[in-house]
Amino acid sequence: MAGFTSSTLTWVAFTFFSILALVNGQQYCQSQTVNGKPFPSLIDVTLEDLATGLESGQFTSVNLVQAYLARINEVNPMLNAVTEINPDALTIAAQLDAMRANGTVLGPLHGIPMLIKNNIATNDKMNNTAGSYALLGAKVPRDSGMAMKLRAAGVVILGKSNLSQWANFRSFNTSNGWSAYGGQVFGAYYPQQDPSGSSAGSGVSSSIGLAFAALGTETSGSILSPSEINNLVGIKPTVGLTSRALVIPISQRQDTVGPMARTVKDAAYILSAIAGKDPNDNYTSAIPFNGSLPDYVAACNFSAFQGARIGIPRNAIQGDNTTGPQLAAFEAAIQIIKNAGATVIDNTNFTAFDQYNNGNASTFVLDADFVSDLPGEYLSKLVTNPNNVNSLADVANFTVKFPLEDYPQRDILVWNQSLDLGFNNTSPQFWAAYQTNLYDGGPGGIDGALESNNLDALILPTAFSPGVPAIVGYPVVTVPLGFQPPNTTVMMDEFGTLVANGPNIPFGISFLGTAFTEATLISFAYAFEQRTMVRNQVQPFIVPNTELRDIVGS
Repeated sequence: MAGFTSSTLTWVAFTFFSILALVNGQQYCQSQTVNGKPFPSLIDVTLEDLATGLESGQFTSVNLVQAYLARINEVNPMLNAVTEINPDALTIAAQLDAMRANGTVLGPLHGIPMLIKNNIATNDKMNNTAGSYALLGAKVPRDSGMAMKLRAAGVVILGKSNLSQWANFRSFNTSNGWSAYGGQVFGAYYPQQDPSGSSAGSGVSSSIGLAFAALGTETSGSILSPSEINNLVGIKPTVGLTSRALVIPISQRQDTVGPMARTVKDAAYILSAIAGKDPNDNYTSAIPFNGSLPDYVAACNFSAFQGARIGIPRNAIQGDNTTGPQLAAFEAAIQIIKNAGATVIDNTNFTAFDQYNNGNASTFVLDADFVSDLPGEYLSKLVTNPNNVNSLADVANFTVKFPLEDYPQRDILVWNQSLDLGFNNTSPQFWAAYQTNLYDGGPGGIDGALESNNLDALILPTAFSPGVPAIVGYPVVTVPLGFQPPNTTVMMDEFGTLVANGPNIPFGISFLGTAFTEATLISFAYAFEQRTMVRNQVQPFIVPNTELRDIVGS
């Protein structure tokens, strides 16, 4: 399944019919009603829209699952966004419908279908592979902390989304969104579009309504970047706000799980459901708030910028010949934020940015954590391990020998770097590198900028936002900001198979803060989103045609 195999003619034809389907489908959906109520369009439906339809009986959770499965079947052969379908999804939806009929509703997400990234384990009939055949058929002893939270909230876990294999921590010569098990994910805004990664399938699936929303994971950029490129809101939570138990790890110090959705409020609803302590992830014990989490939905405040102080760490913006439209849109966004009542302070720079940018501490931390955490936090906990992979060395050995892993066309040099490091995350060398990270991201980074200038948050174009927060585990929220112009020159990625930049490809703006300030960042993200509403200014070139009216009407 590796690489792009469809002909250009197929893509052109599919583009034409997809756009036609979008126009016709939206017109039909807007006119089709039940008891005078129009069905919501699944490409831009909100949670509150879905809840209204479920509560009124206009449609059921079973209907929703049926519609999303039909939409996946329509476009997944072209986009490879979804790798696993939950065979029990319809049964679970029917059970949740029955609960609703009996007056039991587990919360705002009751009966809502979502996808989760294929590195978040579920103790059911689905695989959890990180995109590798090495883990095909492996079984976990229980649901991951995230799956438990979703089920407790009434979510229907519809399936698993494709990803950059091993969360983009295998190869130096590969493409975003490729995995041996799932094939190559493509974005929906331009033919052969790079979907970014590593939460590529989560981004594409959410962007065109293959589910209500999806969960992604991030070590450095893997929620923010695919959210940006797929025209989404992405919340990268503080490390420890959401459980990583039985999520295939890279680094316990940087890994986090968060929502990828089409609106800030929808992402806030999901974060409210998944945040909280988990005895199987000791990082969650650091959550403050005295056992009562902030109300992330209530944080969605149109007036949040009034009186706020927002900073721009200008030295973190490293533009090139492709970023002109992003930087122009960012400058316009600054004025919008000012007009909304904020004071914006420029050049609130990261004083340690050059040390971070030119150093190797962040690489050492990831390499040492991965060689320790992969076996310690995941492989050792498997109750079934068909390929007997118990260490990174075992996984590497499997990969070079199993033909479908596409080696050596895609190397394992990231793993070799980890294995050749000579120390793990218990060594003094590791501790020194980690302390450098904490300084570069904290006093020399985000905390220094915030405290020195008495700021409430920082803003950056999303393309430049992931790195510094990643090394210190701090939160970021990205919101759609704009799109590359129609006359943008097409540029391929380094692997040569994906369009890295081209017409209509989305980009975003990010709000950054210190640990556990998600509510503040969400408030600013919402206030900006509501003043701009750029998401629907450009439509994807591929969209599914199936809508709820097709399912209920049949």
